[in-house]
Amino acid sequence: MKTLTVQNVSIEGPGLLQQKMEEAGWQLDIRIMDQPGIVLPGTLDEYKALIILGGPMNVYEEEPYPYLLQVDNLIKEAVRKNLPVLGICLGGQLIAKALDTPVTRNPVEEIGWYKLRLTTEGMQSSLFAGLPEEFPVFQWHSDTFALPGGASHLAVTNDCIHQAFSYGLNIFALQFHLEVTPEIINSWLAAYSSEPELLNKPDTVGRIVAETNVYWEIYKETANRFLTNWVNIISGL
Repeated sequence: MKTLTVQNVSIEGPGLLQQKMEEAGWQLDIRIMDQPGIVLPGTLDEYKALIILGGPMNVYEEEPYPYLLQVDNLIKEAVRKNLPVLGICLGGQLIAKALDTPVTRNPVEEIGWYKLRLTTEGMQSSLFAGLPEEFPVFQWHSDTFALPGGASHLAVTNDCIHQAFSYGLNIFALQFHLEVTPEIINSWLAAYSSEPELLNKPDTVGRIVAETNVYWEIYKETANRFLTNWVNIISGL
């Protein structure tokens, strides 16, 4: 069983998602798009699922990042073929765009830990089965998506209403990250230190590090349940 994983930048990898999927027997074909010579396949014929990870670019920056056009085509192909798709942060926004839905600046830039609340539809979604109505998640985004026509609205935060949606039975778009580890979070804090949210609020980095230590054990259990649900969905369980 093979899934195409679009990793937009080297620093934003699949983390816990890769571990969980490989434990279940899935092979991740990870294409790291900021490495020289990396291209995407023309079709999804060889794959049983599609994953698109996060990244610092905007979904409409197709001129500096021309491969985004191919990602758009692959998402549309997956929709036609009813293949499972998971989009995280930028990946979720790319799914929304492929479904002809606007991606715009969120009123508040979310960086750090936030309380996520599942909607009624989210509580009924197989992706969130066994999870509580509220739990902490890690965020790093300034844009957000609208909801495509026919989509189910799954989750919210106080500062970003559209945190997750599903389209059909197995296409899922998320704003938040349930794949990260403390090591990944620390690497982002170092690499993205010029973010206005970090520059303008000097205590933000220390706060995020401290909150990561507080939330990590709870988060691990949440992420494990969530990722198990995802594996069950793509495995037809």
